[in-house]
Amino acid sequence: MDFQTEHQKLFLNLLFTSNWLRHMDMERLRPHGLSPQQYNILRILRGANGRKVSMGYVLERMLDRAPNATRLTDKLISKGLVLRERCENDRRVVHLLISAKGLELVNALDRDTERVVGTVAGKLSMAEARAVNASLDKLRD
Repeated sequence: MDFQTEHQKLFLNLLFTSNWLRHMDMERLRPHGLSPQQYNILRILRGANGRKVSMGYVLERMLDRAPNATRLTDKLISKGLVLRERCENDRRVVHLLISAKGLELVNALDRDTERVVGTVAGKLSMAEARAVNASLDKLRD
């Protein structure tokens, strides 16, 4: 494919690479019945270190702020991976907590995550990875 400019090639390359990585992630999580967004929710809840957190807290930290995050969380609850608790002071507020089963799953997936990261990022030296990271950070500034 011919590109009119290097910037056009960069833009399309970023889109293509993003889709490639997303597909790889979906395939990795599919055997566990998780979407990438659900996995992200589990990781956020694990990062809360046993604290109950609100849905707003989860939404603020999501990589992909899915408008259906509540529905995704409901699915995690139905699978026994997340616990939901109403706030006693304000019944409209819902607190979330990763369950032991959810913690076990996300911890087990860490090894697989590291394997995928190694496969993809291992193609770059640390200096190259640092340069790509700096360039991507600059694009979002």
